[in-house]
Amino acid sequence: MLYKRESNVVDIKEIMEYIPHRYPFLLIDRVLEMEKDKRIVAIKNVTINEPFFQGHFPGQPIMPGVLLIEAMAQAWGILAISSAQQKVNSADILFIGIDKARFRRPVLPGDQVRFELEGISAKRFIWKFRGKAFVDGNLVAEAELMATMAATHMERGETDTPGDAEHK
Repeated sequence: MLYKRESNVVDIKEIMEYIPHRYPFLLIDRVLEMEKDKRIVAIKNVTINEPFFQGHFPGQPIMPGVLLIEAMAQAWGILAISSAQQKVNSADILFIGIDKARFRRPVLPGDQVRFELEGISAKRFIWKFRGKAFVDGNLVAEAELMATMAATHMERGETDTPGDAEHK
């Protein structure tokens, strides 16, 4: 059960209540800021113990860019669920698109990645959002992403996205 918090900071226990991902695929460690339906700032602490470093790349570990994109999608899922006006199952939020993805610098063991995402639009059951990933203030990746709500909500006759109708 989700609890009320004093600030916008969300720790790993609460993150695990919002989204179904678990080790080794849970890619958000903490949420630093959240503004309902609008933006979220989250972090991932990257360690040499990450399982993907065994093969990407032996002797020169680099975090796969696709996992930076997945972390952005997970952060947006946390925001979407926390902004919902009705109960939403975390598995009902689906990542459906990537546009304008660019990878600027490698992410290495020991880095802390800061993800900053902001909403672009929300119409019916589709959110479009812009994500940027930073390490030490330097842009390492960026993309525009889309997510939707699974058909289970559409079948119940719900016509709007969870949360405010502000982005329509």
